[in-house]
Amino acid sequence: SYFGDKSSCAEDASALNFTSSSSRGLNSTCVRKTPLSSTRSLCRSHTPLIGHSVTSSSAVSAHSIASVIVAVVEGRGLARGEVGMASIDLKNPEVILSQFADNTTYAKVITKLKILTPLEIIMSNTACDAGNTTKLFSLITEHFKNVTFTTVQRKYFNETKGLEYIEQLCASEFSTVFMEVQSKYYCLAAVAALLKYVEFIQNSVYAPKSLKVRFQGSEKTAMIDSSSAQNLELVTNNRDSRNGHTLFGILNYTKTPGGSRRLRSNILEPLVDAETINTRLDCVQELLQDEELFFGLQAVISKFLDTEQLLSVLVQIPKQDTVKTAESKITNLIYLKHTLELVEPLKVALRNCSTPLLKAYYSSLEDSRFGIILEKITTVINDDTRYAKGCLNMRTQKCYAVKPNVNEFLDIARRTYTEIVDDIAGLITQLAEKYNLPMRTSFSSARGFFIQMTADCSTLPNGQLPSEFTKITKMKNTYSFTSADLIKMNERCQESLREIYHMTYLIVCKLLNEIYEYIHCLYKLSDIVSMLDMLLSFAHACTLSDYVRPEFTDTLAIKQGWHPILEKIAVEKPVSNNTYLTEGSSFIIITGPNMSGKSTYLKQIALCQIMAQIGSYVPAEYCSFRIAEQIFTRIGMDDDIETNASTFMKEMKEITYIIQNANDKSLIIIDELGRGTSTEEGIGICYAACEYLLSLKAFTLFATHFLELCHIDALYPNVENYHFEVQHVRSSVGNKEKIAYTYKLSKGYTEEKNYGLKAAEVSSLPPSIILDAKEITNHIARQILHRQKSTPETMKQRVVYHLAMRLVQTARNSRLDPESLRIYLRGLKKKYEVHCPVSGASNKQQ
Repeated sequence: SYFGDKSSCAEDASALNFTSSSSRGLNSTCVRKTPLSSTRSLCRSHTPLIGHSVTSSSAVSAHSIASVIVAVVEGRGLARGEVGMASIDLKNPEVILSQFADNTTYAKVITKLKILTPLEIIMSNTACDAGNTTKLFSLITEHFKNVTFTTVQRKYFNETKGLEYIEQLCASEFSTVFMEVQSKYYCLAAVAALLKYVEFIQNSVYAPKSLKVRFQGSEKTAMIDSSSAQNLELVTNNRDSRNGHTLFGILNYTKTPGGSRRLRSNILEPLVDAETINTRLDCVQELLQDEELFFGLQAVISKFLDTEQLLSVLVQIPKQDTVKTAESKITNLIYLKHTLELVEPLKVALRNCSTPLLKAYYSSLEDSRFGIILEKITTVINDDTRYAKGCLNMRTQKCYAVKPNVNEFLDIARRTYTEIVDDIAGLITQLAEKYNLPMRTSFSSARGFFIQMTADCSTLPNGQLPSEFTKITKMKNTYSFTSADLIKMNERCQESLREIYHMTYLIVCKLLNEIYEYIHCLYKLSDIVSMLDMLLSFAHACTLSDYVRPEFTDTLAIKQGWHPILEKIAVEKPVSNNTYLTEGSSFIIITGPNMSGKSTYLKQIALCQIMAQIGSYVPAEYCSFRIAEQIFTRIGMDDDIETNASTFMKEMKEITYIIQNANDKSLIIIDELGRGTSTEEGIGICYAACEYLLSLKAFTLFATHFLELCHIDALYPNVENYHFEVQHVRSSVGNKEKIAYTYKLSKGYTEEKNYGLKAAEVSSLPPSIILDAKEITNHIARQILHRQKSTPETMKQRVVYHLAMRLVQTARNSRLDPESLRIYLRGLKKKYEVHCPVSGASNKQQ
């Protein structure tokens, strides 16, 4: 047996068997419920994509429906922690293989799966045996509660079979992947089970040498864990999932589904290679500077359909020929012709470009295979056959797609069809004259031809339509109806269509067999179109706001940066602020009253970092970034009832995850820590966590209400304190003092005292409680804190440290000429002498 216990219409169904953790319809198959289905029962049906055709380029809904199937397998024994993954998008014929070592939190696996947003996850039955489930299986089921799980017998995770599949199905242009994965046993095992399963549920096989297969390690992109992606609202708004106020929403001006998918995956997995990022930025710069190039490209790109999905359908060979598969193949050949006819206009638009990447795309489009395929298509298909909107228009295009005199029986069938359509029009004209009513011919894919009429009820005899009309529906003053004769004619019309589609399908299949060997150039085309679409989207976003091109150094420096999402929501432009992090001051503590702007500022830094690393311009006057290999955030104060985690436990889990995974190339954003427990314990945890993070040399921004934490700068010279300023104003009513927020960041920690009480005063808490609270607070404040004072020695060490770090930075990054450098160094020396007067004598010797 192949997976569990199952009957199916598929030709090899008797040999196939699997167990699924959801009850659903699957190609008329009966799925046996397992104990797993008691934890979660949801219905989802797989419709074979061979019966589908590519739709219009609606980028909005491009990734709203999950279509990715993923197989995951983990090593056993000493190899536990080594994970292999293989995924295929049913709308895109690309197999992505991954294999990597993960720690016990399985952070990489969960993050990769969250990015893929799978429709279904396949795992080995040994990973989820009742009473003996692996930690990986438990974690995946916990994180993906609404995803279908299917278990497959371990023996089908076979690396030898996986390698055979890749040899057999991988297109020759991507065959170098064979060398990469030869010894990656776990991802090969995953791909074996995945492809066997997909071919079964799709009831079709992939054509030989037709798939794009690539190996994706975890080292070429930055890692953003799923909770950070959620906290930063990268692709989903936390308040309303349909709301476009996300980073994806403000950058998404893509015109094709492929461009939209690429933008989403780039935001979730930014690049870490500065050279690749700068190549993209060069393109965006050229698009901004050359208006003709920008509008020319945008006009061509917007005409492309979903090229990836088109490819996916073309490379599948159905196991059974039905009217639906025939119609689908004809439709997709028309789409293929439409797509290939856009190659020449795309080349024209790119002809005068100057950046290396755009030039490379232009030369890729000069591939002779595009012309060969189009030439072969035009020998059989009419020149004026093209993609048309409207189901009747498209039906006509499909009927007359093949040129006359290719098949005489086809020509006869088409003449018959034309006569029937003419007869239908004649019948409706006769009926209109007979009853003296303004009838017209209409068409829908569900009803076929029917009669429509716009008339007031009072104009009809007895306020009703004549009795020979049936299936009457009315919307406002528009009547839709049919008659017995028209129903019979529709049936004749359908019969004639079936004949036409069958004969056209045979011609199309023959044509497709001839062009299969050239079809791989379409992978290149879909890649070019999606990338150009994304770069155009970045350029479009820049034209709507004053973004600036980022630089990449070893410093995070943002001059007057602002929050990109807030800019779209707010009526006025958000208040902009500076940011400066270097190796010498890598840890910033931010204080300030509630609602002063701390959380917004922290998210802004992370969003700007991501924007820079995907090749977009950034909302600032000037910006320089250090490439971040990981971006971590700990934001929010929510508990999680579902996993029985209190606010404090959730905080501890998040900070543990950061400590276990961060390194010196990370960007860490922490908004409050230790607030879910007592003040003393909270400060203790914060202090200890800060000391550990300081030792990592990661760039860290830490917002806190614990002012005691600010004094850590006396021990660690790479800590800087900043605060958000507020102003006190007297209100004219009642002469009460109020806080006015400036949202401006200043050096030092906040001088504000008892700002929590001031925030409480604004609420409708009774005045007596506020007075009591103030009294108790003052009493406690008098008892607390013998604060640490900086000794002259620690101050001197701090000044020396900062001077050393400035000198190292100057040596690494300076572009100054010798005279300017001399002046700059003299300035550093003066600054050092001012802040460290005790060392005057030793200074002169230096």
